[in-house]
Amino acid sequence: MKSVAEICSDLIRFDTTNPGSGERPAAEYVATLLADAGLQPEVFESAPHRTTVVARFEGDSSDALLIHGHLDVVPADPAEWELHPFSGEIVDDCVYGRGAVDMKGSCAMTLATVLGMRARGLRPRRDLVLAFLADEEATGDYGSRHAVTEHRDLFDGVTQAISESGGFSVTSGPSRVYPIAVGERGTSWMKLTAHGVAGHGSRPAVDNPVATLAHALSRVASHQWPVRLTPSVAALLRSLSEITGQPIDLERLDDEADRLGALGTLFKGQIRNSANPTMLSAGYKVNVVPSSAEAHVDGRYLPGLQEEFLSTVDELLGPKITREFVNLEDAPSAPYPSSFFDELGAALVAEDPLARPVPYVMSGGTDAKSFARIGIEGYGFAPLMLRPDLDYFGMFHGKDERVPVEGLEFGTRVLTRLLTHP
Repeated sequence: MKSVAEICSDLIRFDTTNPGSGERPAAEYVATLLADAGLQPEVFESAPHRTTVVARFEGDSSDALLIHGHLDVVPADPAEWELHPFSGEIVDDCVYGRGAVDMKGSCAMTLATVLGMRARGLRPRRDLVLAFLADEEATGDYGSRHAVTEHRDLFDGVTQAISESGGFSVTSGPSRVYPIAVGERGTSWMKLTAHGVAGHGSRPAVDNPVATLAHALSRVASHQWPVRLTPSVAALLRSLSEITGQPIDLERLDDEADRLGALGTLFKGQIRNSANPTMLSAGYKVNVVPSSAEAHVDGRYLPGLQEEFLSTVDELLGPKITREFVNLEDAPSAPYPSSFFDELGAALVAEDPLARPVPYVMSGGTDAKSFARIGIEGYGFAPLMLRPDLDYFGMFHGKDERVPVEGLEFGTRVLTRLLTHP
């Protein structure tokens, strides 16, 4: 049976860049592993080569748990990497390559866990639904959204789910803090358009849409969003105060995030909404004032704050800018405290006695949004014990992405314990 590191390397070698040629080869690899282990994977496509794999592993209870991950990755420029981003090489006990952290390493842990259970004759405590999805790095239209609308029956009986961006270690003194995601910020990707009067660039502008849009983007980019403490983030801050033995000043959270270093990254991007201009397009010739200008903004908002976020954006943009959504997704949240959160934490502590599980809210978004639409409570839990000097968040979409082999092996043990021990 392949090791978790070998599976991770194999998956990385499939170039599933999104946009690109699709996830089909990686999906076929996953389906073959599952079929060889005696499961019956369903393989389907939302478009040519945009491929998803779903399989069910029957357990002792029909109250099913979904473990989902995505097979696509963001682009990587080989010239910027020490090792080729699709080599999957193992160097210095780390698996290198695009997707090592986000999230082929997590998919490899899921596969290694399930294959190991099948080889040892272990039955899960509850039905497992395994989903390896396309298109998470875009809108999910070709992946999770398609799966929950066109293949809803494959998720019958699922009440809870685990996936990426949680369960990783952050070293703090004698303890290792393991944030488990109980929610994530909502997504509001917006296309902005300013219309004006075309004319010669040498003449006084009557209504220059480039200038109008530039002024609006400046207001958005410079806006100081107020701190909004959601219950889950407040619970995280209480936990961190207890672990560090130092109170956290709620009136100076930005400063406190800087003071706490790696621990501060767990809440620095989760205490307020945000809106970042990311794309800009206008004109076709230097001496021509165009009749329109366009921009895109990546907006994120905390659970329960969509209305406040959008009204603020509209006020900042002003009446001359039209706004349309490229992607609008709600901010899902899962119950906390809860018995399932306790189960996740207990599995970590059983494998790492120094573990201190804490709740947190993800600053970005995942496929959990799609599954929330059909009533599935999603937790971020892809367990990894990391070296103190490894910048976990910096690995996401960054160069020289890598994951420690021992971290993958730790995660496989944690998942096996979670799925098989009462």
